[in-house]
Amino acid sequence: MEDLPLYGVTLKEVAPMRKFIPLEEGDYYLSEKGYKVFTEQYHLKRGYCCQSGCRHCPYGYDKKTNQQA
Repeated sequence: MEDLPLYGVTLKEVAPMRKFIPLEEGDYYLSEKGYKVFTEQYHLKRGYCCQSGCRHCPYGYDKKTNQQA
């Protein structure tokens, strides 16, 4: 499999992290522009930080410093 350009890992290594998480009430809301905004509840169910700077990240990731608290 190909390496992912920014992370230096293969898709085979990333795939096991991903799992289907059914959406339930309280997992997200729609922004004024119609985008899904995932809540802390959803992030905790997912079980890991995606390091995308999510608005409701419970893992303390700061996109500006690229660090987790």
